[in-house]
Parts: sequence; structure tokens; C-alpha cells
Amino acid sequence: MSANNELLATYQAMIAAGDIHADKAQAHAVDLLCDLNNHLATYSTQMGKTGWRQRLKLGGGRKSPPRGLYMWGGVGRGKSMLMDMFFEHAQVEEADKKHVHFHAFLQEVHRRVHAFREAQKAGKMAESKDPLLALSKVIVDQAWLLCFDEFHVTDIADAMILGRLFESLFDQGVVVVATSNRHPKDLYKDGLQRDRFLPFIDIFLDKMAVMELDSDTDYRLDRLRDLDAFLSPLGADTEAQLEASFISLTRGERARAVTLNVNGRELNVPKVADGVAYTSFKELCEQPLGPGDFLEIAGKFHTLMMSGIPKLGPEKRNEAKRFVTLIDALYEAKVKFICTAAASPTELYTEGDGAFEFERTVSRLMEMQSPEYIATPHQG
Repeated sequence: MSANNELLATYQAMIAAGDIHADKAQAHAVDLLCDLNNHLATYSTQMGKTGWRQRLKLGGGRKSPPRGLYMWGGVGRGKSMLMDMFFEHAQVEEADKKHVHFHAFLQEVHRRVHAFREAQKAGKMAESKDPLLALSKVIVDQAWLLCFDEFHVTDIADAMILGRLFESLFDQGVVVVATSNRHPKDLYKDGLQRDRFLPFIDIFLDKMAVMELDSDTDYRLDRLRDLDAFLSPLGADTEAQLEASFISLTRGERARAVTLNVNGRELNVPKVADGVAYTSFKELCEQPLGPGDFLEIAGKFHTLMMSGIPKLGPEKRNEAKRFVTLIDALYEAKVKFICTAAASPTELYTEGDGAFEFERTVSRLMEMQSPEYIATPHQG
């Protein structure tokens, strides 16, 4: 069976098993991905590790790369699921393709550019050398099919870097497949000095076909409705249930650690997949974190899973304050919250000088379990 037939068969098997419903928008996306895969099968013969670089040395030419694909749409439309299937069946050598969350990619870009500039200051590299051009060559040496989850731009520093970097990547024959919640024309919308970012959008529209996944069904919402959001008491059974909920909500997507930058500080989130963050009370509320950290989390993830919320009291006054601040940030951004706890919300904090103020948190925790709250889109 060809890779394309396997891709289509995988999608059809999920429908037959009842994991997903037949969806015209998704089916169209699968057709586009299969078509791209056909072109990649031929194109990979010149872009492989011994491909076009060797022919260029011999004076040969190279074919133009196929246009990539940019899939955008609301939360829960199946973008990440389709990306996972495509990456698995892409007719490209494993060493030539890379699947990465766009936020993690940007962090690595900033780290490498900073290291390059430090080397220039130390006289180890020529000051005239362009770090973004050098970085693009490193990226292409590692992989030429780049698959990005959750493509978004919210920062002026990112916006200024991306245009030059991707122009160089495309010049070297890279093919990009990306998912996003926004159309390319809405990236960095209303951002500072956005006019300087517009050439990047033009490059994307030229090098990538754009497709909206406009299904009326929010598959993630369907899965959220089936999950218990507040699991108690603490124990092996509820922890296993929380882990199973993470796998269900992310459809088994490979989880990774993510490092957020908060005012120059690093905030580590140990497990992230498909916009869902999995952490613990100890990692967030027993550490010296503040409102800025929790706002960053609320803005980046549509769902937060937290294990191990203990009973709170006077001896955990500081931890309780952080938890209250966290829930406020999640609530305002309409982040979905799923957790394991030692007791129900009303029994978490019943004694101590913060028990009265905690009543508002109890109310919010209860509301965050309601169908109405769960159906409200993330405001990050």
C-alpha cells in the first residue's frame, strides 16, 4: 500500500471505529495532503542528504519545491490529528523531516541567534555574517520538510526575525506544512510595526496553499464534555484517570516539555501536547511564581491539567494564594481546568485566614466544570 493510501486508510479507519465523524472539511484536507505527498515522493530524490546539494556541486539544476499547506481553523477541528497522520506517512526520509510545536521552534531560533551574536562579539565569527542566513542553513541540513503545530506570532521580536529566516529557508527548497488558529493574513494582527511583517505574509501565501478547516463540529469540545474535570480524592486511580484524560484530549500526540519566557525568566512546563499542558500543584503553586507566570500559561494553553492539589490551610497559606491567582488567570482566559485533588472544591480550604477569600475560587472551580464554561472559546 502506498503512503498516500495508508494516510487515507488511517483517516477512514478512524471514522469506521467511531473515533471521529465523517467531515467534509477534514476529507478535503486529507485530499490536499495526499496530493502534496505525491509531489514530495519525487521532490525528495533531489532534497535528500545526497540529493540536490551533490547535483549543485556538479553544476546541475533543481526542481522547484511543491507548495506546502497551511491549515487553519478554530480549536478542536482536527488540525493536529491531520498533521500527525501526514507526518507519519510523508514520503520523505525520517532524517529529512521534522515535526515541532512552533513555540518551541521560535525558542530555539532565539537561542541560536543569541549564541551566534555572542560568538561575533567574542571575535569567533565575522561581524558581517548574517546569523539568520547561517541558521537557515543549519535547519535545512537537519530537515527540509518542516511541520509546525500552532503557528502564531504575537511578539515584535519574532515578527522581525521570521520574514528573513523563512525567505532563506524557502530559497533553499524547504517545504512547510503548518496548523494555526488564524489565517496568515491575521498573523500578528494589530501588532507593533506590523507593516514590517507584511512581506513575511506574502511569502507564506506564495509558498503555501491555505485551507480553512471550517467544520461545525468541535471535536475537542466533544471530548472535554465526556471527561470528569475534578477528580478526588488523591490516589493511584484518579492519577491514572487524569493521565488517560490527557491522552484522550490530545489523541495520543507525543508530549514534550516546553519552556516559557516570562520577563526574561524561564518557566518550565513538563508535558505539553496539542495545546494541553500537564503539570502538578507542586510545580506551579509550591514554587516562587506570580501573576505574570500564570497569565503566560493562561495565554499559551487552552487546557491545563494539574495533579496533586492537597487540602489547604494556614500551613499552606502561600501555596493557596498562588493557587487562587492561577485559577483567576485561567478563568479570565477561559482555560479549561482538569485536576486531581484531595477533596471537592468546597472542602479544599475550610480553615485559616484565607478560607473566606477562597470562596470565590470555589465558585470559579465549580463554574469551570459547567457545560457553558467548557463550550466558551479560549481567550488566550
